[in-house]
Amino acid sequence: MADIQGSYDDLFMAVPNALAAFLDEGDTGGSAAVFVDGKAMVDVWGGYADAGRSRPWERDTVTNVFSVTKTMTALSALVLVDRGELDLDAPVARYWPEFAAAGKDKVLVRHLLSHTAGLPDYDGPVAEIYDWPTVTARLAALAPQWEPGTAAGYHSLTQGFLVGEVVRRVTGRTLGTFFADEVAGPLGADFHIGVGPEDDHRVALAVPPPGHDEDYTASAPNADPEPATATALRVRDANSIPWRRAEIPAANGYGNARSVALVQSVMACAGGIGAVRLLSPAGCERAWEEQFNGEDRTLGMPMRWGLGYGLFGTAYGWGGWGGSLVMLDPSARLAVAYVTNQMREPANDQRGLEIVSAAYEGLQGLPT
Repeated sequence: MADIQGSYDDLFMAVPNALAAFLDEGDTGGSAAVFVDGKAMVDVWGGYADAGRSRPWERDTVTNVFSVTKTMTALSALVLVDRGELDLDAPVARYWPEFAAAGKDKVLVRHLLSHTAGLPDYDGPVAEIYDWPTVTARLAALAPQWEPGTAAGYHSLTQGFLVGEVVRRVTGRTLGTFFADEVAGPLGADFHIGVGPEDDHRVALAVPPPGHDEDYTASAPNADPEPATATALRVRDANSIPWRRAEIPAANGYGNARSVALVQSVMACAGGIGAVRLLSPAGCERAWEEQFNGEDRTLGMPMRWGLGYGLFGTAYGWGGWGGSLVMLDPSARLAVAYVTNQMREPANDQRGLEIVSAAYEGLQGLPT
């Protein structure tokens, strides 16, 4: 069995065992974490941080979690909503006047968070997404593909720029800076939207699925929570220096399972952990209010959307291209995260859900 580092409560032994099984099956590296009441029940990692398997995955290894980043962006916006600085029912153009162009004057802030704004595709060149003013100017000029609020289509790449520009207009800070100052900083969480050169040595680059090289792109709709957009992103793009240095709040968050679960525990624990409170209980509950229930035009499958989170029964969360996942259960004050640098074909990738199932096994043994 693969060597697993870290710590865990014996009740949750199924979680490190599941991670070891993934590594035994050939995965390069990864980490898993389970937080209950804001405290780590599981914090484990194993494998390697590079495709050549020369660098062990360490405690402070971080990797790109792709669309799990959306939960961090949503949390940042929800903090502003809870403070009364951002109105979910306000037109986006109240904060971003240029956005009213091309019939978008009725797009509301809540539409951005719930994938119902009608702007799911970005059709500029990949190199353009590293330049914030260029991206947001292009989005401001686009016409919606449907009447906002009447349908949903997963905004795979665009959601982060849309929400991020609203946050920037409200606070004067980029989404990454706001998140660092107001969320990760107070929590002591090692999660970053974009990373600087000082962190390059500990970044585990994405490893394409077996049989693919770095030209591998996101899959077609109805196969993965990270479908292909008009701008086709390759693994080599996501592994590049420009990608790391940019802020792409829908897709270039860097962390490990510990940091993902720590941050999102705030949402699982009614807005606060220990002495740190980021939102009110009502502010958390707002995130779970259903905004859309039906066929998602981009994913090609039935979806229930809250405000920045997918709704799955009594659990909430989202996954990223390549396999990383976070899932929350506020009724159990539970946050589960799985983070990996090893991509698998999405149609056959159940790793994140296996970690979640293993976490629930442990949960049954805890005193109520």
